[in-house]
Amino acid sequence: MIRLIRVAVCAALLTGAAACSKSPESPTSPSGGGGTTGVSYTSIGASDALGVGSAVVCAPFDLQCPNGTGWVQVLHRRLQQNGTATLLNLAVPGSVLSPAIEELGRRVGRTYPGNFLTNQAPFTSTSATLVTVFAGGNDANTIGQVVQAQLAGDNPRAFIDQQVRQWGEDLGAVVRAARVRAPNAKVVLLNLPNLSGAPYLLRNSAVERGVMQRIAVGMSERVNALASSNIFVVDLLCDARILEAASFSSDGFHPSDRGYALMAELAYPATVNSTHPAPAADCALKRVSPAY
Repeated sequence: MIRLIRVAVCAALLTGAAACSKSPESPTSPSGGGGTTGVSYTSIGASDALGVGSAVVCAPFDLQCPNGTGWVQVLHRRLQQNGTATLLNLAVPGSVLSPAIEELGRRVGRTYPGNFLTNQAPFTSTSATLVTVFAGGNDANTIGQVVQAQLAGDNPRAFIDQQVRQWGEDLGAVVRAARVRAPNAKVVLLNLPNLSGAPYLLRNSAVERGVMQRIAVGMSERVNALASSNIFVVDLLCDARILEAASFSSDGFHPSDRGYALMAELAYPATVNSTHPAPAADCALKRVSPAY
């Protein structure tokens, strides 16, 4: 069975999450996450957006984490070099994209601290000029666990493809929910690396890695499909450096300092330029494991 990375969220962090829900950044009582000049940055994400696996991990909703080494914190500091840049980081470790994934996880006894669609996107700063979304790791593991538990029905491939389609639709809904709050914000999405080549799965069977490849590559293709004039996609899937062992922390799932620095490096041009190249239509990294 695919060995999944379970992110434990301590009681203190969950308490912090509850406290944050009463902040003035709520949908019913908005106040901007930044000023009227410079970059007002809202990050929607999970443990990666807090730097889990890096040397300096930020706590959820900690707006005073200046030395964080996650990709969001590195990117924010880079933006500050160009002028004023404020950050509202909505990330919560262990979160998944939508209620649909939460419901799917219940089949295998998994629970989550929330999801992007209902617990993060509606809290996007009303003054945001930049929104980033990186989703898929926890979601892919959930779908993979359901398949390996033989709870995907008589046609697991069709089940995977249907779940990936639903995930893509829900990602579009996350973008729309953020845009309700910040209609003119640039949205930068990061697609998902081919997790079948990540260290945490390298000892799994070829079939299990093929399952994960079908899931992760399918999700990335759904992210890529959202690229438009004001939605830029950062192509992690087709950058070979992302899957190098040095880019992963000791758990084999979360990025290391190097991995997060690479993510920030790849994301930065999309956050500051008026145009951004489309993600690659094809690359060898889509096929690092046997097809499933």
